[in-house]
Amino acid sequence: MAGTHEMHVTEAWGCRPAARLELPLYQVRISAGFPSPADDNIDRHLDLNEFLIAHPASTYFVRVEGDSMIEAGIQSGDILIVDWSVEPRSGDIVIAMINGEFVVKTYSCRPDGKKRFLLAGNPRYPHIELTDAMDVEIRGVVTSGLHIFRKT
Repeated sequence: MAGTHEMHVTEAWGCRPAARLELPLYQVRISAGFPSPADDNIDRHLDLNEFLIAHPASTYFVRVEGDSMIEAGIQSGDILIVDWSVEPRSGDIVIAMINGEFVVKTYSCRPDGKKRFLLAGNPRYPHIELTDAMDVEIRGVVTSGLHIFRKT
């Protein structure tokens, strides 16, 4: 099954929310187009744990690899924040285990609940209809993500 879904989990980490790390959050918005005047006003301090993690005891992080979720804004190498206590709803991006392989997909359930799917976010990859014959477990809902890029 490796390679058939082209986006899978390569690493996973637990969440240790005991330490706070407050960093300055400036009230000025930074332009991604034309330069704007600098503003030195700090609006408040932002603790990324508080901002990104609603349920620390049930939150974990995964790094993903592949390109099947690019239309959902998830790229290879991104780190996703996952909460296993959140009940998946149709349209949520989830971490699922299918026949022993972790994958990242969008969960879809028909209103009558009779058909469930894991949808790819890239037309090059097929959607997966979940059947009773498959060993499938939803391992959490993706609540946020970090796109990691490095200056080369």
